[in-house]
Amino acid sequence: MSPLLLGCDFTSAPSRRKPITLAVGRVDRARVCLDAVERFDTLEAWSQRVSAPGEWVGGFDLPFGLPRELVAALGWPAEWAACMSHFAAMSRAEIRDAFVSFCAARPVGGKFAHRATDGSAGSSPSMKWVNPPVAYMMHAGVPRLMAAGVTLPGLWPGDGTRVGLEAYPGLLARSVLGGTSYKSDDKARQTPDRLIARKTLINALENGQAPLLAACGVRLRLTHGQRDALADDASGDTLDAVLCLLQAAWARHQHEAGHPRWGLPAFDPLEGWIVSA
Repeated sequence: MSPLLLGCDFTSAPSRRKPITLAVGRVDRARVCLDAVERFDTLEAWSQRVSAPGEWVGGFDLPFGLPRELVAALGWPAEWAACMSHFAAMSRAEIRDAFVSFCAARPVGGKFAHRATDGSAGSSPSMKWVNPPVAYMMHAGVPRLMAAGVTLPGLWPGDGTRVGLEAYPGLLARSVLGGTSYKSDDKARQTPDRLIARKTLINALENGQAPLLAACGVRLRLTHGQRDALADDASGDTLDAVLCLLQAAWARHQHEAGHPRWGLPAFDPLEGWIVSA
């Protein structure tokens, strides 16, 4: 039995309407099989899940670090674990006020500080507190992964049995769809065109046509019911969890091929890096 793979579409304020979505799978003869989709409507339930004993490699759609420029300007600890402890001890209001103050002193067009990985992945700055509130996602998620003993390569040692990597589903989706949108939480924007985009993306994943999958010779394997469920979730949460699962599969392939850091390049140990970027 191959080790489990996880893919997590995260939210900092889970609820029954918008739960954290976790795709669970494994690799079987160059196929990434989706075994289950789990949903958690509280942070506590999700924490218990990632804390449970086991062996897995997971891709988590939340930032694992802050821009060094921001940390230096705020005078926060420059070592990752100390910085995360300082960050976790703050309230969301305190985080927002600190980041608003930082942005206010900067010119239009350059308000936010960026990590190096943002350029490679095309991701939002990890300091954003709105649209999307990824800073709050980091505030809710990273301390819980640390407390659970999950290994975050290059950042946190953990116990070595459960490996968490920063994932970004948009990176894999754009390699197939370009700038075409495939999801929306707004029901008014859950259009037939976005449904077609989801089906196009799913088809490419199943046929190994996404560049990331083609590079390691794997493809997604779905049942008819799973395929329909991924397409029918207009929010894209389930599909995003599967995209993170596939990024974890790529990292697993890199590890088995002898890469010392699960496919991650040398990166700033304060900022972190998005897997496969």
